[in-house]
Amino acid sequence: MQIRRLSLLDGAREARGIAVVIDVFRAFSVEPVLFALGADRIVLEEDVEACLAWRDRAVLVGEVNGLPIDGFDLTNSPYQVLRAGAAVFAGRTVVHRTTAGVRGALAAFATADEVLLASFMTAGATARYVLAQRPDCVSIVAMGDKATVAAPEDDRCADCIEALLGGPPYDHLAAIDEILHQPTAEKFLRGDKPYFPQADPLLCLQRDLFDFPLRAVRTPDGLEARPVGKAA
Repeated sequence: MQIRRLSLLDGAREARGIAVVIDVFRAFSVEPVLFALGADRIVLEEDVEACLAWRDRAVLVGEVNGLPIDGFDLTNSPYQVLRAGAAVFAGRTVVHRTTAGVRGALAAFATADEVLLASFMTAGATARYVLAQRPDCVSIVAMGDKATVAAPEDDRCADCIEALLGGPPYDHLAAIDEILHQPTAEKFLRGDKPYFPQADPLLCLQRDLFDFPLRAVRTPDGLEARPVGKAA
């Protein structure tokens, strides 16, 4: 099995084989929480106006360059999603728009055989799924900050998944120490912006909270995130 390490939006566009698209802060940490709270579907959409067209039929969750979007129900925060609870999401369609993760998944879907959506929360389940498929090629794509600048949380999550696939050893404690001292985490830890909750890194850096990987699936409504095993 060839493991290719790619990054940012350009890397997503080069993905081949099984693509593992990583966004720890915060897209693919939000999505498993949404499913755990009972969300029925998550539609991945880049265009804000297309998202707003779902306004009366879905819960809108997302951001543009980290900022909340007017007309959306929630920003892209696992903490805020968790606080909103199952009463908001159970049985509902969620439309998810993010600058890095969602855009990366859409880009990778155009070139890869299959696209998985990963974070620390689903790292083990994602690696087990990949190993079970026995692919010739895996493209691990760290989406970074705004899909334009490398981010340590995504790079270290890529290290973690690569290690689980048979690559070099990975030290999660050392990774946390590095991540928490970088600007991508510090913007949350300062606590000076409500749309960057201090609790988000606490959730996003938890490994293997969920035993299911997420996969991107084409449907009549566009690309959707689905837990593996859920019917398309």
